[in-house]
Order: sequence, then C-alpha cells, then structure tokens
Amino acid sequence: MNTSTRYSAGQRRLHWLVFLLVAVAYVTMEFRGEFERGTLARTLMVQSHYWMGLTVLVLLLPRLWLRIRRGAPPITPRLPAWQAVISGLTHGLLYAFLLVQPVLGLVTTWADGKQILLPFIGVALPTLIAPNAGLAHTVEDLHKTIGSAFYWVIALHILAGLYHHFVRKDDTLRRMA
Repeated sequence: MNTSTRYSAGQRRLHWLVFLLVAVAYVTMEFRGEFERGTLARTLMVQSHYWMGLTVLVLLLPRLWLRIRRGAPPITPRLPAWQAVISGLTHGLLYAFLLVQPVLGLVTTWADGKQILLPFIGVALPTLIAPNAGLAHTVEDLHKTIGSAFYWVIALHILAGLYHHFVRKDDTLRRMA
C-alpha cells in the first residue's frame, strides 16, 4: 500500500503525458476532415493519430508497472464505499480503453491495407495482418464506438476530480498534481 500523500513523480508524469496524447489523438481525428483527402495536412493528421495511439499503448506498460509497484496513495478523508467502487470501475475502464483502443486502431489500419509510417523518414511499421476490408470495417466501427463512449468516461473522470476538489474538498486531485 502506498503511504505517501501523492502519486510518485513517474506516475504523475505518465498520467499527464497519456492525458495529452489521448487529447491529441482525439483532436487529430475530429479535425482531419478539415483537410482534403490526399493532402499532406490530412496525412499528417492521420499519422499523428496513429502515433499518439501507439505511444499510449507503449506507455501503458510502465504505467501499469508503476501502479502495481507503487499503488495509489490513500484519499483523505477516506471515500465512502460506493464512491470507492465507482472509482475502481472507472479507473479499470480507463486502463482497458488505453489498451483496447490502440490495438483496435492497429488492426483497423492494417486490415484496411494502410501503413503506419515512422515520422520524418517515411519507413512503415511491419504489417502483421493481411488486408481484409470486412474486418477493417467491423473493427473500425468498434474503434469509433468505443472512442465515442469514452468521451463520457473521460468526462466522468474529470468531473469526479473536480467534485472531489471543490465539493468534497479531499486530496484526490492534489495526489496527481
């Protein structure tokens, strides 16, 4: 059990870095339609989306390792049991999202016959599955649905932090600052 009053520096850095990467991933997909297909700007938006997702996936391992190793500092004052359950479920969903979304994105990209290019050098990552339009369409729909649903889960996470800070006046938010 973590007995400090804050998450470790590594946990805090990874939390805010992943937050930023997820935000950029959402922004790049939401605004890619502002650019015509085939333009460099559109390609940059799409490739940026891919790389944000892949970076989130890569950072998930050290993030989970630190969470298991260091745990979470206790909230003061202690949460009611029902809030602790909701908190645990929400955090579990967030971690699942950070794993599932990038994997679904990879499968969609590869099944659609697209490439993920290494930035600045134009070399593509190896494709691990053969193109399959039906699979690409199905997985892309799932990727989009989960992405849309997670606007709500992310909003719940943010609102809960604000509730704890301004209404409950506990140290939940300060633990990650």
